Amino acid sequence: MRTITSTEAKTRLNAILAEVERSGASVTITNHGRPVAVLSPITPLPRSFGQIPTLVVPEDFDEPLPASEQSVWEQSDLE
Repeated sequence: MRTITSTEAKTRLNAILAEVERSGASVTITNHGRPVAVLSPITPLPRSFGQIPTLVVPEDFDEPLPASEQSVWEQSDLE
């Protein structure tokens, strides 16, 4: 996450808003070196996979498998 000062945020607000909207990345705003706010997109960009922009990665991609599927993967082929 990018960090900027409150002075830079005040001076470049429109450019920072455009960057947040385009990139989907949040920006932390500091005051005297102390984080005080996070500017983040209202609607997060959908996750994509590498160079295939039409392939959307579901939000639960990183979640553990359901127990019924996990047991299949935990079985050993050596039995």
